[in-house]
Amino acid sequence: MNLIDKLESNQRLTLEDGVALYELDLFTLGYYASLRRRAKHGNKAFFNINRHINPTNICKDICKFCAFSANRKNPNPYTMSHEEILSILDDSVTNRGITEVHIVSAHNPDTGLEWYLEIFSKVKARFPHLHVKALTAAEIHFLSEQYGLSVDAVIEKMLEYGVDSMPGGGAEIFDEEVRAYVCKGKVTSQEWLDIHQKWHEKGKQSNATMLFGHVETREHRIDHMLRLRTLQDKTGGFNAFIPLVYQRENNYLQVKDFLSSTEILKTYAISRLMLDNIAHIKAYWATSTINLALVALEYGADDLDGTIEAEAIQSAAGAQSAKGLKLETFIELIETSRFTPVERDSLYNEIKTY
Repeated sequence: MNLIDKLESNQRLTLEDGVALYELDLFTLGYYASLRRRAKHGNKAFFNINRHINPTNICKDICKFCAFSANRKNPNPYTMSHEEILSILDDSVTNRGITEVHIVSAHNPDTGLEWYLEIFSKVKARFPHLHVKALTAAEIHFLSEQYGLSVDAVIEKMLEYGVDSMPGGGAEIFDEEVRAYVCKGKVTSQEWLDIHQKWHEKGKQSNATMLFGHVETREHRIDHMLRLRTLQDKTGGFNAFIPLVYQRENNYLQVKDFLSSTEILKTYAISRLMLDNIAHIKAYWATSTINLALVALEYGADDLDGTIEAEAIQSAAGAQSAKGLKLETFIELIETSRFTPVERDSLYNEIKTY
């Protein structure tokens, strides 16, 4: 059975199939990815009203691709107080009606464990309706190592202090050689997968990411997707896959050849075709640009993330996402792209169709 026959009959694809998909022309790939996307979600384009908060940029790790860490290329170290965080959320909840706060940080060895955990409990105490998405697997691994706790113990504390779901950051690329080059010393590929499995086994959901467009190959991307697909077969806990486009400014990786829009769109499309068991493919506009993310809705993606309001990690490396997007702008852009804007909550329950 050739590749087109497999696509026509909706067969599960192999590593070799995934690599071969890149050799198809963009419009053929888009056709099959769009068929899968519309079979799952019709004409809907999902988003949420959220606020990103990055409480500290002081980090003990030395990832080569990072422009956010004050220990790497960022000359402005900071650590926010809990009151600063709550004040930001007071404004976001009151004036913009956010339903989710997305909290991820650098790996700050100086704050103490309680500083991390009390962010979540204080947010929940003041805003009990707010969904707290927080702590990547990389952060969980860091807290475990830094404070001599098992991963299970950290997860129990997350649940105790009010974390509702996990973001998918820290995955980068699972290939061990590439990982050793771009983020040596960080959570390993298997540790990342194991942490998400433990979280899923608590009945909780997370998303998954892949950082692409740096020194990895196409085969590395497909291998990454397949490792996620294997875990998803076991747990069913991933609600979305997010291919993150590498941002090349202000870091030590020094990648000169930036990906073409065609390669980025192919990767979104292939993600939809390979990951038959993950419901949503997110074109995170903060890394792809909003314009390309809207185009990606025709190439397998069905979600754009959210309004964000403020973002520090990707924008430190050159992304145009520091101030987020207004809700009205978001809706208008989706409608102009001939999709139906659907506001969702953090777990993809539909709130409002525009």
